[in-house]
Amino acid sequence: MKLSATPTCPLCLAEHSDFFWADRRRDYWQCDVCRLVFVAAHQHLQAAAERAIYDLHENHSDDPGYRRFLARLAEPVAARVKPSAQGLDYGCGPGPVLAEMLRQMGHTLAEYDPFYADDSAVLEQTYDFVTCSEVVEHFRRPDLEFQRLFGLLKPGGILGVMTKLVKDAQAFQTWHYKNDQTHISFFSPATLLWLAKQNQCQLEFIAADVVIFKAADSRA
Repeated sequence: MKLSATPTCPLCLAEHSDFFWADRRRDYWQCDVCRLVFVAAHQHLQAAAERAIYDLHENHSDDPGYRRFLARLAEPVAARVKPSAQGLDYGCGPGPVLAEMLRQMGHTLAEYDPFYADDSAVLEQTYDFVTCSEVVEHFRRPDLEFQRLFGLLKPGGILGVMTKLVKDAQAFQTWHYKNDQTHISFFSPATLLWLAKQNQCQLEFIAADVVIFKAADSRA
């Protein structure tokens, strides 16, 4: 595959990134600064093609395996917020099972998804917590998306993220996660630490693919 010109990082906007890997369909780059691995914009799917892939997903609220999967994010989030907290499930998809689970835990949930629940009014409020389950890897402009996400948190609020993390270039070659063409932003622990520092948040690694950011209790 012929490599494109070195792209600008879509997270920290650094102008130089290093070639990381290439397959038959796409090139992957890694930012020198924030260490994000990403696919350049000209190789992203069109919105209609992206939506068509999401429409194939079959995630049901009565699937015990899927609920166990989501519980790995829901339970640590719920354990870190007050009773009857107000939250937002960002990128809820067509079947907002995570939001349903958190409601059953006693919390109030709003939902947002650019394809399935595009209600901009919910983005004009702030929340005790925001959840993103298997969402951030789809971000075309992670710089703007994370600016929005951290801005949605009340002082002391938490952002719970579930996404598979990049290990190294060797592991990336056989990593199934990159094969989904809707996955275009790949995070490593170093990238998440960079995000936490930039946004003055504490970062807690809960599991191999679950992290929680905690905003400062007050914002000067």
